[in-house]
Parts: sequence; structure tokens; C-alpha cells
Amino acid sequence: MSTPIKPRILTGDRPTGPLHIGHYVGSLRNRVALQRDYDTYILIADVQAMTDNFEQPQKVRDNVLEVALDYLAVGLDPQQSTFVVQSMIPEIAELTVFYLNLVTVSHLRQNPTVKTEIAQKGYGESVPAGFFVYPVSQAADITAFGAALVPVGEDQLPMIEQTREIVRRFNTLYAPVLVEPKALVSETGRLPGLDGKAKMSKSLGNAMYLSDSADDVAQKVRSMYTDPNHLRVEDPGQIEGNTVFAYLDAFDPDKAGVAALKEHYQRGGLGDIKVKKHLLEVLEATFAPIRERRLAYAKDMGAVEQMVKEGTARGREVAAQTMQAARKAMRLDYF
Repeated sequence: MSTPIKPRILTGDRPTGPLHIGHYVGSLRNRVALQRDYDTYILIADVQAMTDNFEQPQKVRDNVLEVALDYLAVGLDPQQSTFVVQSMIPEIAELTVFYLNLVTVSHLRQNPTVKTEIAQKGYGESVPAGFFVYPVSQAADITAFGAALVPVGEDQLPMIEQTREIVRRFNTLYAPVLVEPKALVSETGRLPGLDGKAKMSKSLGNAMYLSDSADDVAQKVRSMYTDPNHLRVEDPGQIEGNTVFAYLDAFDPDKAGVAALKEHYQRGGLGDIKVKKHLLEVLEATFAPIRERRLAYAKDMGAVEQMVKEGTARGREVAAQTMQAARKAMRLDYF
């Protein structure tokens, strides 16, 4: 009896720095859970990283294996997931060129994710062309590997819809050779930064990382934004906008216990120090094993590099098959 073919997943991250715990709740947990049931490709998106780090190529290069370490640490298994370096798959760049003919500048300009990121980076009209069109490159990433499912955060849904539109247009114009993907959105929304701001990021200095030491985690928990008006233990406190409770919602498996803490905090008599101590215990239970695995893998970076090299080679074989089918559909298979 033949082994059934597993549907494919593609997901990944930009190697611009260590992955923060927002990545973990946003999609990493989903990837780990799904890798047994799906043919999983994990893209280390260095080309996308270069769209706004083109003046810092060494930064991108240095973080490729660091991101791979984070993947291994959270439990992604190289026997079940294929790790691929984006820039080493030229078929992705080739597909991007062809897909650029299937979208308009006005449509790209209205992409909500791109609009938000352009505003955050303050580009204005000076946005690099590579950054502006990266949703098209992302479509090439997904379709090159024939991914049927893409685990993403909710803010990335416009990018998946862009991919679906490109796939439908390509398949209608040429031949039905591309897989139209679906998004898998995490049940946990985006984590706020430690300072209570909506976005957690390295550039804002408000992130907690998978690679942080126990002391780093403790210091960051102590500094977390709570209710600025909760000055005394006996005072009623606000849950809305309180970062500590947002993190408990994301990480504490005891949902009834969290609900009880919220009720106690809101009526008064529960101090921030006690709630933060509980959060620290929850985070350590989650991330101490991840930290230990990361340190263990880091002892042999040569093995990590070889794992990524072999995964990239397997990934290129798949992308080459997609590119061959796409060229045939477009009548560009001359020889």
C-alpha cells in the first residue's frame, strides 16, 4: 500500500534578529503541532529581509542560522520539516518576475499590510521598490512549494489573499498548475510589546526573545506595563490594555485560573508584583525547555548549517518542479 501524500505547508520568518515570543504564539506553535500531518517547509526569508536591510547584508547573513536555532529549539524537527534559505532558490525570483505582470501598482499600494509597514518605517514616497512588491515575492514563496496551507498571524491575511488572487489569475490565463493556498490563523492574537504598545519588535526595544536567559525574562517581566492607575494593592485594577494579562491569556494553560486572577485584580486586593510572579512561572515553564534545546543545538553549529543546506537542496527540487510546470503553462519551455 502506498503512503498517502501529505498536503504541504509553507511558513517562515525574516532573519533580521532573534525570534521573539510573539512569533511563537503567532505561528510557531502551529507549525510544531502540524509538522507530523503536513509536508512542512520552513522558509528563512533572507531575500525579504534584504528589502529593508539592503545596507546591512551581514546582519541578515549572521541571523540565518540564529533563526534556524530558534526553529529547532521550539521543536521543529528536521526529519519532519524542511528548512530552506530563500535566496538559494532562484526559482522563487523567477516566479516573482512573472507574477509581477499579474498585479497592478494600485492594488499593491492598497495592500493593508504593506500600507501599515510603509507608515511604520516612515518611507513615504521613498519606499524601496523591492519592499513595495514583496507581497508578490511572498506569493512566489508559497506557490513555489505548492503550499496548501500557510500558518500566519491575522495581520498577514492580506498577503495570503494577494497570493490567492495571483494563483487564480495565473491558472485562468495559462493552465491550472498552481495550488491556491489557505491561511491558518493562530487562535492567539498579536502579543503587545512589553511596554503595552500594540507591536512587539526589536526596533522598539519592547520584545522578549526565545533566546533570552532566565534572568533576562525575569527582568523584562518586572518591567512590563500594567495598569498605571493601580497604585495600591487594594485598588481595583484594569484588565484592558494590561500587558501582563495579555501574556497570561496567551501562555497560561489554566484558563479558569486566569479568569479568577482577572476577577480578583478588578475588584482589588491583588498586586502587580504577585501577578507578574505568576506570569514569570508560566513563561519559565514554557520557555526553559526551549532555551535548553537551543543551547544544546548551538554546541554544534556545523550540524545546524548542514541541516539547513540539505533542506535547501530538497526545497529547490520541489521549486524546480513548480517552475517547470509554470514555464510549460506559459509556453516558455523552449528547450
